[in-house]
Amino acid sequence: MRLNLFAALPLLLVAAAFAADQTDLEGRIQPYDLNPAYWQYHGKPVILLGGSKTDHIFLLEDLETHLTEIAAAGANYVRCVMSQREGAELKPHLLAESGKFDLKRWNPEYWSRFENCLRVCHNHRIIVQIEIWDRFDYSQKEWQQSAWRPENNLNYTSSESGLADSYPAPAYRDKQPFFHTLPGSPLYEERLNLILEYQEKFLSKVLSISLSFDNVLYCIGNESSAPSIWGEHWSTFIQERATARGTSAEITQMYDSGRFEPVVKSPASYSFVECSKLLGPRRQQWAPRGEALFPRVASLRASMGERVVPFNAVKIITNQDEEIASYSVRKFWRGLFAGFAAIRFHREPAGIALTEPAKIAIQSARMLESKMKFWELTLRQALLTDRSEDEA
Repeated sequence: MRLNLFAALPLLLVAAAFAADQTDLEGRIQPYDLNPAYWQYHGKPVILLGGSKTDHIFLLEDLETHLTEIAAAGANYVRCVMSQREGAELKPHLLAESGKFDLKRWNPEYWSRFENCLRVCHNHRIIVQIEIWDRFDYSQKEWQQSAWRPENNLNYTSSESGLADSYPAPAYRDKQPFFHTLPGSPLYEERLNLILEYQEKFLSKVLSISLSFDNVLYCIGNESSAPSIWGEHWSTFIQERATARGTSAEITQMYDSGRFEPVVKSPASYSFVECSKLLGPRRQQWAPRGEALFPRVASLRASMGERVVPFNAVKIITNQDEEIASYSVRKFWRGLFAGFAAIRFHREPAGIALTEPAKIAIQSARMLESKMKFWELTLRQALLTDRSEDEA
């Protein structure tokens, strides 16, 4: 029997696509089979360590140089906020000839940089933690230049959308209806359905690129003060599209003020916990001081019952009036020994980025990892006696 190649080609393409999806599903970043408090990538356990000079790393002009520097330092973890605060040439939506943005058309420069970043990170085996919505992009001076501001786009007016031309209150006050586009939200009104449509188009565009890569984690927002249904909606949105692509996605939400309960109590929505607020500066009352981090982390784990998930900290934040380098490095080591699966030094000036102290800390952690595997250890502070704090 002779094989008709042209007739068989569609079946071959389907089979190849299925095989590729299976490889992606098995090798993608996901909780470690033998200890789900940590991550595995391409089937092997990994500890994620990072430090970078910006949060929206994909928009860097010297992206590839910086990623090479990151990898050379032993780091394998970056933060990628889908930033909306850059100039018109680097916003996600296209600037029309009229001088206003068109939310129905994309800016190819923004999206090509995003895809290139994921590709280069994949080549370096760097894990990318995407943050989809950053509340600081939608209030005060950032809102004035936002493509979503009615005055700045061709697609809706304030009366049509329910969005005002000014939101002077700080982002943590949660006065921006942009984060209340779901029925049941405190600021919801029917006009906001229009904004939800554009929000879903935006995230669909993100996922059309990111779901092709196996080195991506998802965080719904940065220090969110939105109601819990906001994060749960977007988690479901991501999961449904990942399933349609034959893969899965690891998702969390980062709340402000050290709020963890919405994540802990929603296992169907979130598969890991973003714990950056536990490594915050001293002025934040929810950030444990010194060794108080250890019982705080243990308490958070205990609140999850038998469920075990990775704890990530995508940013170690410090105050400028503190000894930034030493404070950040101490937080880094405490986080590692507390059992965090991923830790990254925050950008300057609120962190030490990938400066020399950060590089030394990361390289030292890699040296330690070569002798003992973090995912095989259990913290037992009670064994340390007759000592001062932080003394071994």
